[in-house]
Amino acid sequence: MKIVTRIAKMHELSRQLRTGGLTIGFVPTMGYLHDGHLELVRRARSECDTVVVSIFVNPTQFNNREDFEKYPRDEAADKAVLEHAGADVLFMPEASEVYAPGAATTVHVGALGDHLCGPTRPGHFDGVATVVAALLNMVTPDVAVFGEKDWQQLQIVRRMVRDLHLGVRIVGVPTLRDADGLAMSSRNARLGEKERALAPALYRALGAAVAAYRDGEKRSTELCNLARAVIEEIGEFRIDYLELVDGEALAPVETANDGSVVAVAAFLGGVRLIDNVSLARPQMLADASGADIRMRSEDAHYA
Repeated sequence: MKIVTRIAKMHELSRQLRTGGLTIGFVPTMGYLHDGHLELVRRARSECDTVVVSIFVNPTQFNNREDFEKYPRDEAADKAVLEHAGADVLFMPEASEVYAPGAATTVHVGALGDHLCGPTRPGHFDGVATVVAALLNMVTPDVAVFGEKDWQQLQIVRRMVRDLHLGVRIVGVPTLRDADGLAMSSRNARLGEKERALAPALYRALGAAVAAYRDGEKRSTELCNLARAVIEEIGEFRIDYLELVDGEALAPVETANDGSVVAVAAFLGGVRLIDNVSLARPQMLADASGADIRMRSEDAHYA
């Protein structure tokens, strides 16, 4: 695996690969890699000849400096994991080069950032869009792969690529989950033992909404209330939001349909967790009582 730390070297390598007739798949990450990230690498490998993975903890997408400082990092472990996964290139640019002195240009995402994570994380998605646009220009991939766990981010990246005519195909990969349903995330490492045991309640809550929808309930407020009740029964969560939105426009909807997504963010033990499920997928049902999680799909670890 080749390790690249300078932007000019990444440009040069991408040109060499293209000259050789090879396609480039790109997986942007902030490191502290888990199996969910590796699923993105596998998908990129299935799409392209060469896989580039970036690790860059982007300071401009953190609203809280303390959150940025606490974000888990393990560069040595990440390198070993990517070697084993068969990544071809690890790109680790320096912040001082990504944001050169005097840098003043940002990407503003508009209405797509008005709901879900947007209101409580002002400027977050502008920071995400700006760094993703910059990374895409540095790597110049044919395909870029993102997880669906952050559904809002995925839709914003897709819209940005379309609106700015960046010429990259964006591929979304279903959320990889632990056996108890918790969506894999680097932030899970910050959960204490008690919090980790409680965390799957978010998935059960979303499952309660999915089950009600499949039983014929279409009212957004009722679906969200059912999910909220599952979370509030635990008593340890502080809900940031729980909304049912259009899967593409990300605006709240009054009447659910197969194009809707129910999404949640909640704090648990000081850690902010997010999750979502699409109502279009018959992949899971969750017992709202918390007794079990029943998966109904060919890929039972996904949602």
